[in-house]
Amino acid sequence: MTSSPDRTVTVSLPFTGKWKVENSPLRRVPSHGTHLLATTYAIDFVGVDDAGRTAPGISWRTAFATEPPELFFAFGRPVLAPVSGEVLVVHDAEEDHDARRSQLALVPYMLGQPARLRSGLAAIGGNYILMSTADGRAVVGVMHLQSGSVRVAPGQRVLEGEHIAACGNSGNSTQPHVHVQAMDGADPRTARGLPMSFKSFHEKLPRSSAFVARRDTLPAEASIVEAP
Repeated sequence: MTSSPDRTVTVSLPFTGKWKVENSPLRRVPSHGTHLLATTYAIDFVGVDDAGRTAPGISWRTAFATEPPELFFAFGRPVLAPVSGEVLVVHDAEEDHDARRSQLALVPYMLGQPARLRSGLAAIGGNYILMSTADGRAVVGVMHLQSGSVRVAPGQRVLEGEHIAACGNSGNSTQPHVHVQAMDGADPRTARGLPMSFKSFHEKLPRSSAFVARRDTLPAEASIVEAP
């Protein structure tokens, strides 16, 4: 599979409901601070409630320790196919680990980052699905899926919007979220990241009170998005 790194891949939001945008390529490229594993233009979405909260509240664990992933609104929410195409690779063997909002808990976690990188894609992406686009010219991946939630298998054809898994906290994830990226090959270790645009969504920018319809673009950092 070959493609230009400048080619933009059009995808749909892989969920319903409200989600907060993190690591948007509109803020910087590479969006995650590295080109490794084809994450150049990747984007993250964290599930929130109508008030924009990622979890119902805070406790002493929020400030000083880890928290169970089940506490967060995103955990277990359906993940939908962002494109129509063929499932190429599925990995569903990683456990969902505790979440970390505490800076104290984040320090040792970040110190373990080099070891996770050496351990391979599963240690970073957790449970994931890679699928080709309908024209076969690009691969789109969704990562950090809930353990045991994957509903598809390699070789299966899926339709855009089809329920394929659930949001989890597997791999390199500090709280439950969905990571989406596009690539020019099925092996993130050798592929190049491709830019994406989202077909249609509603977006509420930071410090705004109203959602605005968007088409064929990317959402901004820290905005709230929902499918139309």
